[in-house]
Amino acid sequence: MKIPFFQVDAFSRKVFGGNPAAVCLLSSWLADETLQAIAAENNLSETAFLVPRANSNNSYELRWFTPLVEVDLCGHATLASAFVVFSFLASDLSSVYFATKSGGLTVIKKGELLSMDFPASEPEPVKSISYLPQALGVEPQEILKSRDLLVVFPDEATIRYLKPDFEELRKVKDVLGIIVTAKGDNVDFVSRFFAPNVGVPEDPVTGSAHCTLIPYWAKKLAKKRLHAWQLSKRGGELFGEYLGERVKISGNAVLYARGELYL
Repeated sequence: MKIPFFQVDAFSRKVFGGNPAAVCLLSSWLADETLQAIAAENNLSETAFLVPRANSNNSYELRWFTPLVEVDLCGHATLASAFVVFSFLASDLSSVYFATKSGGLTVIKKGELLSMDFPASEPEPVKSISYLPQALGVEPQEILKSRDLLVVFPDEATIRYLKPDFEELRKVKDVLGIIVTAKGDNVDFVSRFFAPNVGVPEDPVTGSAHCTLIPYWAKKLAKKRLHAWQLSKRGGELFGEYLGERVKISGNAVLYARGELYL
């Protein structure tokens, strides 16, 4: 069996930036164990699998896998999947619909910018977590929780120079990952994302984390349109808009590799 394969750097205008995602095109679903084995072999933070929906040229089923588990939502691999559809499958389209475990997701193309319509995930304050300062190396200013733990610090420099203890971070349960964030110096806000319990110690750029970050900072800064930067080594630029129950997350993408998988 040959599976068309693409590797795309999402939330970047050039290769070696943003977050790399694998996109695999399937005619029908393979066994879950096979999908997980492919994701483990790819060894990227996310591998996306696309299956065309019947009687539609702009609608696909979409699933995402880390090297260890399937996840219910992934932003950068959705952006990468849309980029593959627009660039290689249906260049005449300006929008594509994905049926996912998080419901229907639409991506719209405007020039080189791709805009994703995602569910908002409003964070709620939680009590202090005793081991978190040791795990992150700095005392947090504020701690909140949605799908992820949202940890707020006073300035960008703190986020940039954090050196987390990943073994300590593994103690954080009942969340997918840990978002650390602060007001930005040259953008509205900055962040980093750690998810050691699902095989991703630090994710380069995390679209789904912005389902939480955008509502939080929209209220803090009293503005609906936001410019963000994820401060990983690769770095990534995101544009967000708060729409109440939904958020718009936009960015660029670029092709790094194209080939076939042989199973």
